[in-house]
Amino acid sequence: MTPSERASLRKSLRHCRRQLTPREQDAAASRLYDQVAGKRFFHCARRIAFYLPGDGEIDPGLLMAAALERGQHCYLPVIHPHKKNALVFVRFRSGDVLQTNRWGIYEPRLRSAALIPARALDLVLVPLVGFDAACNRLGMGKGFYDRTFGFRASGVRSRRRSPRLIGVAHECQRVSALKAQDWDIRMDRIVSDWQTYQPQ
Repeated sequence: MTPSERASLRKSLRHCRRQLTPREQDAAASRLYDQVAGKRFFHCARRIAFYLPGDGEIDPGLLMAAALERGQHCYLPVIHPHKKNALVFVRFRSGDVLQTNRWGIYEPRLRSAALIPARALDLVLVPLVGFDAACNRLGMGKGFYDRTFGFRASGVRSRRRSPRLIGVAHECQRVSALKAQDWDIRMDRIVSDWQTYQPQ
């Protein structure tokens, strides 16, 4: 797939998810909760990274609320202050004040005491633009998650050192096939509002 074809696909899939009505978005968020909340990988994780949805992304807010209620530590991505197109993760607690970043996305205030290394997370819910059944992910094109979790692409994976990466999306974002790029970090699984996909 050429860069222009990937850009065209991104545009089409983003349009698709933005066309979902508020009622459809709420129903999808509820189905996502049902798909994930009872899974062992979710309720056994102590440190979980979520995201705040925008641009029609599926909303993991019900899952974050459940995790906060259970006492799990919840983190949100913040644009890295010094490293281009990378993320850091800041612990979020109910009532924390959020601010918008340069993309207009809400994020917690950067506080060094609340930071956690990406390697120390147990589970990361990763937003995406498109995906296929083999768990290849099409992101927004800036490479934030690929750079941040690039350590997953090298060396022997250690459960203790590497978080489980779960892509989450609306089912309408699934395509027949995506060719992975050299820099793409493969998801451990992808969960839509209707189905769970795992790499073969």
